[in-house]
Amino acid sequence: MAERPGFQPTHLMLFCGTPMAQAVIALGSNLQPEANFSLAMDKLGQKVTFLAVSKVYRTPPWGYIPQPPFLNGVVVVETRQTPLELLKTLQHVESDLGRERTIPNGPRTIDLDLLLFEGLILHEPNLSIPHPEMENRAFVLVPLCDVIPHLCHPILGVPMTHLLHRLDTSEVKPVQFSLGKWLHNPQKGTGQGGINPCS
Repeated sequence: MAERPGFQPTHLMLFCGTPMAQAVIALGSNLQPEANFSLAMDKLGQKVTFLAVSKVYRTPPWGYIPQPPFLNGVVVVETRQTPLELLKTLQHVESDLGRERTIPNGPRTIDLDLLLFEGLILHEPNLSIPHPEMENRAFVLVPLCDVIPHLCHPILGVPMTHLLHRLDTSEVKPVQFSLGKWLHNPQKGTGQGGINPCS
């Protein structure tokens, strides 16, 4: 099970009386991945609150093959930032950790993708929410389903578990490395909004 004490991830919520929003971020690395996961979580934790974390998985590289396997995980965060502000935060962390984009789908110190932000559907020149192609990537959906399995894809309207069942997950293997130490106590909000679970 994913590490999320007390967290009830039936949907993403805006808590009543606060400007806080919930978002889902994917992490990936195949260059010193445990060290770079740790650095990324430290830096992200200065800007957001972690509400839930998935297990971490070892996965084969996507696209450009001659490279080491990746570690992948997913975190649910609470933030006061807008989607574009959060994207800039993720890009700054990537830059701080030496991310280079010289080879498409090539080796990387850290990859931080904004998968979901509340129930938002957004298409901007530099940001699309939900993240394009997430429904076709086992290395995203396996950890995502650790934390929010009953969440509906905002565009496709089906649960994440339904999307996952279409994919081959045989090469997505859990590892011992854990993101649990970065968890804060979850907020106890009661507001409605964001993405509703599929009926």
